[in-house]
Parts: sequence; structure tokens; C-alpha cells
Amino acid sequence: MSIDESQEPSAGAGVGRADRRDRQVARRDGRALLDDDIRARVQQVAVRQQKFERYLARELAVDPVGLEVMDHLITIGSATPTELARRLDTSTAAMTLVLNRLEDAGHVRRDRHPSDGRKLVVTAADASSDRAYELVLPIIDGVEDLVAGLDATERATVQAFLDRLLAIYDDATG
Repeated sequence: MSIDESQEPSAGAGVGRADRRDRQVARRDGRALLDDDIRARVQQVAVRQQKFERYLARELAVDPVGLEVMDHLITIGSATPTELARRLDTSTAAMTLVLNRLEDAGHVRRDRHPSDGRKLVVTAADASSDRAYELVLPIIDGVEDLVAGLDATERATVQAFLDRLLAIYDDATG
């Protein structure tokens, strides 16, 4: 379906096509951003986050769902397959396939639950956790340095902006 970008939207039609075109252009990497174009910068953060996640998945040799599982296991800690399936909003059967791939690649191990031998607990392999940390460390250090360089007023402004931005995402996703 092709959208004629030159048509103006009718009243109440939502976001205008020209605005939509601006947003599409703003998503392109390398675009020179206007000094006051915060929206484009927010979009660029999202684009670069997605690009970094693809890079991370390639470097760890996992698919996007596997990367999400690894992120959960490294960040939150060990979990049962059922807990992981709930966290990723997928079926336990689909999670089993993801865990099989991760285990075959040496990224996770499955052990018997310490208090309920019928359950399994999934844990990220130390070598995979260490490699993921190495890859993410430049981002962590860069953000830490950036935040450390903010004065109290800048910090309060950025925090207020990000809190409102998070609320927008929360409202949009229910």
C-alpha cells in the first residue's frame, strides 16, 4: 500500500503525513540533526539501541529471543523455564526451544530446582555472562561518565524528561 505523502490529512485524521515523513527521515542514521530537534534525538537513541542489540546478538551468536532470555538471566538471575516464558510473553513450548538452542550453544545450563526436584532452574553460563558484560561495558561506562558530568540542574532536567518519556511508553502499552 502506497501513501501519497503530498496529501494533507483531514481534520481529526491523526498525525499529518508531513510529520510522519519527518519522523521517518529522523530515523535514518547519520542524518544531521537540528539543534532543537529533541524528538529526532530520542528516535536516534531508540535506533541505536536496536542496532546495539543486533550487534550483541551477532557477537553472542543468539537470536533476538535468546538475547532477551540471556539479558533476563544475567540481570535478574536464574529462573525456571515457566518464569522465563511469562517474562517474555511466550508459550512454555516456545521457551523450551529457545532454551535448547541456548544450552546447545553453551550459553545456559539447566539444573534441578534446589527445593522442588520436579522443576528446572536456568542459569546463564559464566563464560557467556562475562562475554556479554565485556560487550556492554563500553555503554555502561559511557553512560556513567555522561551522568557524572551533569551538574545538579542538568541531572534534574534530564531525569524529569526521562520520567515523562517512560510514562508515555507505559501509557501506550497499558
